[in-house]
Amino acid sequence: MSKPKNIVTEYRNYYLPVDFPLLLLTGDHWKISDIPSSRLHFHNCLEIGVCHSWSGTMKFYSDPLRFKAGDVTCVPRNIPHTTWSDKGSESLWSYLYLDPQIMFRDMMPHSEGEPDLSFSSYQNVRHILPRQEFPQIYSLVMNIIDELNAERSNYKLCVRGLLLALCIELHRVQEHENASSSLTPPPAKHSVPENALVIAPALNYIEDNYAAQFPMEKLAEVCHLSPTHFRRVFHSIMNMSPLNYLNSTRIMKACNLLRGTEESILTISEMVGFASVSSFNRHFQDIIHQTPREYRMQYPDSSGGFITEPRKTIVEFSGWMEPEKDPD
Repeated sequence: MSKPKNIVTEYRNYYLPVDFPLLLLTGDHWKISDIPSSRLHFHNCLEIGVCHSWSGTMKFYSDPLRFKAGDVTCVPRNIPHTTWSDKGSESLWSYLYLDPQIMFRDMMPHSEGEPDLSFSSYQNVRHILPRQEFPQIYSLVMNIIDELNAERSNYKLCVRGLLLALCIELHRVQEHENASSSLTPPPAKHSVPENALVIAPALNYIEDNYAAQFPMEKLAEVCHLSPTHFRRVFHSIMNMSPLNYLNSTRIMKACNLLRGTEESILTISEMVGFASVSSFNRHFQDIIHQTPREYRMQYPDSSGGFITEPRKTIVEFSGWMEPEKDPD
């Protein structure tokens, strides 16, 4: 389905710590207004939402979908969408943003027959999962939110286990729907759904290969576009060139490593794909407005190590930390 020309698409890049790649957005201020947004948005990670009250509409490029209190929503990365409540109401939500590939890389056996819990496995899952039909999924999401809010002993280990169970349940839903559909064949492992961005393959390629060296023509190739057309479309959606987006992705990964590891700045620059430490320093300064050393040393913890939480300015730079308020 072609993209409506009057819809603006906005990219939201959420910062997920490398040791625990999960972000919870919750609280009484996470209410969705009844005014439909003039823009769709998409993000760099898997979004799991739960509606606590009222009802409304979730819109993709395709037909609108209805949600109600108790529904769990699942939006893979790079899927443009927006949400609004029914007239006269403000639905209350909680959101989980996670990177399944990193979260489960040490937990899942890499053997034939085991479920693929990487990003590709959620591309065609149902976007809205009603509580009455999927009580196990609702219960898992609420338990995860409870553990994250309470922060009891060993809560991160508990959350990892609950997330693993949740993602397996989502995988089962997708398997069941693929098997029960007599009209649509099961999607290929790396297929792109109808409501994904035309540049989604390039965004996925960058996320999975940011540390490698590759020509920008490769990104046009994976999108099946000519290089000239690809650059034009990419810039119109992302408001930056493919190369600038690649370097921004590398810098965000470096922020994580600077705070989450004790690797040298030179090693980190190589780990995220920069050919020289001077190039790394220059791009880091341009984006973060600090040198890598200043960023790392700004908030050392009491034991002399490095904390993994980003500065507030990094969160503001890379994510969307408040409920949407449409300026129009």
